[in-house]
Amino acid sequence: MRSAHDWRRAYATRLRITDAVIVFASVFAATQVRFGDFGDSAMPTERLDVTYTMISIAIALAWLAALSIYASRDHKVIGNGSTEYKRVADSTLRVFGVLAIIAFAFKLPISRGYLLVALPVGMVLLIAGRWAWRSWLHRQRAKGAFVQRAVLMGERSNLVHVAAQIMNEPSVGIQVVGAVTERGTDADLVPGIPVIANYDDVMTGLDGIEADTLVFSGSDKISPRKMRELGWNLESRRIDLIVAPALTDVAGPRIHSRPVAGLPLIYVDFPAFEGSRFVSKRAADILLSSLGLVLLAPFFLVVSLLIRRDGGKAFFRQERVGLQGKTFKMLKFRSMVVDAEDRLDGLLDRSEGNGVLFKMKSDPRITSIGRWLRRYSIDELPQLINVFRGEMSLVGPRPPLLTEVERYDDSVRRRFLVKPGITGLWQVSGRSDLSWDDSVRLDLYYVENWSSTGDLVILWRTIRAVIAPEGAY
Repeated sequence: MRSAHDWRRAYATRLRITDAVIVFASVFAATQVRFGDFGDSAMPTERLDVTYTMISIAIALAWLAALSIYASRDHKVIGNGSTEYKRVADSTLRVFGVLAIIAFAFKLPISRGYLLVALPVGMVLLIAGRWAWRSWLHRQRAKGAFVQRAVLMGERSNLVHVAAQIMNEPSVGIQVVGAVTERGTDADLVPGIPVIANYDDVMTGLDGIEADTLVFSGSDKISPRKMRELGWNLESRRIDLIVAPALTDVAGPRIHSRPVAGLPLIYVDFPAFEGSRFVSKRAADILLSSLGLVLLAPFFLVVSLLIRRDGGKAFFRQERVGLQGKTFKMLKFRSMVVDAEDRLDGLLDRSEGNGVLFKMKSDPRITSIGRWLRRYSIDELPQLINVFRGEMSLVGPRPPLLTEVERYDDSVRRRFLVKPGITGLWQVSGRSDLSWDDSVRLDLYYVENWSSTGDLVILWRTIRAVIAPEGAY
């Protein structure tokens, strides 16, 4: 069996080779675009006899070194989340920032055209390369390869929750193969995850199941001294230790670790619902929605004409609940028959939704053109107007109906702390196939952990979800 350490090294080597090819290709492409002679031109300086070939090689080596120094290939960040992409971007920007300082300090006349090609092209290609390898890694993990064989350890009630969270995200590459509880009973933790040992026999259990990772969720029965000794035993066997605190649905940027006298303390920032971040979010909404409306105007005209063939209006306006619980008229392309609202009462008992939202895979009210519009989410595009007007955002929880809000409890109402969006986390995580609890959990996670990078990731995943529309009806 291939150990986690083996596949990590192999995967990191693939990334290293890909990065090297991209970096060298980018810097030499920049010399060709700028000078047309692959860098044989000399840099105009009296102090040094330097050609752009030499400069390109130096920049490429420094660039690759920065990617390693900033741990962009660390197994803790590959395959999941945006940290890997951030480290690639940070490494690139720091290299070119240092280069600019050196050029200024030593008065080196490096061509700005050369840098303006090498920097953006290289960074975009590096991120694209990481995305391509990540997609490949996810496919391998779906087959059970390139995963860590993990054993969960802690109190049984906590372990059930941790196991469910891990199993819901196969892309993280953790395969739970067993559990260690206080009593070590033979009963499975959950179906498919056997309890293999108690706290006293944890190392024997790990050796017997060939695990390479231990996930510890906490237990009052394990003293700090015993935990320290367990860490030593894991180190001798090269078994990774992951601590899973009883803290869920909190994103990385809100978590800060601070060691105090050998005790790791975790600080958790409060969610932010105002300030400069939301000003920048509004600015992005205005820019992108206006650009989208201009570019899509001819397409809107064609779709409107197709919808109006049955004699009804092209647009459908519906009252929804938005920021701070205020209502507004949400726009959509009409995808149903004109009297769809009047027919709803007779279909409520046939709902295939998640218990709160009404959904039907074969809703008889949907028109032929409407079915196509819904399949590819084209019916949602007019909401760019709502975004431009400030009633919605590009990314956020979906705006609910008043009848749905009447069934909300206090926790669900936290969705109204941010503007509703055209797309959101649950739209790119299963759409109509999700349960109500999962939909709420994803929306609340977004509300409390919003970031610009996260919005970009959701927008990109939305494009992919529209191309392969699973769960859309």
